[in-house]
Amino acid sequence: MTTTITTPYGFSSTATDVAQGIDLAGRRAIVTGASSGLGTETARVLAGTGAAVTLAVRDVAAGERVATEIAEATGNRDLRVARLDLADPESIADFTTAWRGPLHILVNNAGVMACPEQYTEQGWERQFATNHLGHFALTTGLHAALAADGAARVVAVRSSGHQLSPIVWDDIHFAFRPYDPWLAYGQSKTANVLFAVEATRRWADDNITANAVMPGAVYTNLQRHTDGGRGSGSVPAELIKTVGQGAATAVLVATSPLLEGIGGRYFADCNDAEVLDRRGAPLLGVARYAVDPAGARRLWTLSEGMLAAGPGH
Repeated sequence: MTTTITTPYGFSSTATDVAQGIDLAGRRAIVTGASSGLGTETARVLAGTGAAVTLAVRDVAAGERVATEIAEATGNRDLRVARLDLADPESIADFTTAWRGPLHILVNNAGVMACPEQYTEQGWERQFATNHLGHFALTTGLHAALAADGAARVVAVRSSGHQLSPIVWDDIHFAFRPYDPWLAYGQSKTANVLFAVEATRRWADDNITANAVMPGAVYTNLQRHTDGGRGSGSVPAELIKTVGQGAATAVLVATSPLLEGIGGRYFADCNDAEVLDRRGAPLLGVARYAVDPAGARRLWTLSEGMLAAGPGH
């Protein structure tokens, strides 16, 4: 039976709180989507632990501004900004090919939410392409660097939105069913959790662990396509987190000694989440289909095939 992981932290804990006493000097981290919101806060706190942090961003100028601010706030000048467009396989390939040396922490934070119907040139639905396939290609492309560390951690910043939809295997890209931005978002988030499950299994011999984390309800640029983030139902005011609180679970999973060797899990409010067979309390729990090992293996194989096939598939 799997042991539930509990920590001293919870809903109100901040990223700064959970990083107290953590020393990552000599370690290297990548944070995607680090030019705003949760990504910026995650990068700032990791830099504060002494880690060398790469901000992987679409807007390099914005990333440079953030890097300067982080350096001034933390005193850590070991910061790098690199362009990364998760919807563009060539951009991802450029990023992974350019990487040199080991990688200790990869925080897959970037994403899009409930955007209008859009497709990449490959014919992939944009939310699935960005939130899942982009990070899949990035992480697998960095596998050798992660393996070189000997105890690397991958953090998938996900959402309770995964409860909106499982993977619809026969029509992932809405070729036949009417496009629904929230269902598309939901299945992309389910895919992120499944990825963590299978990456941990496949890469166990490399001592690479991957976990999914739910930041909570935090209003950032992610909600730009929604009614203030309330398009799928309003969140009670008492459940809204600050950016610092929202980044806490990702930073905890990326750095805490309590999580050493732990992978394939879903964390919320800095603790292991309950596996659900029906929708539960808002923002808590992980749907059983999102941590299903068979589904995780199926998605991995499907993702490899889609990336190999290229345009039109």
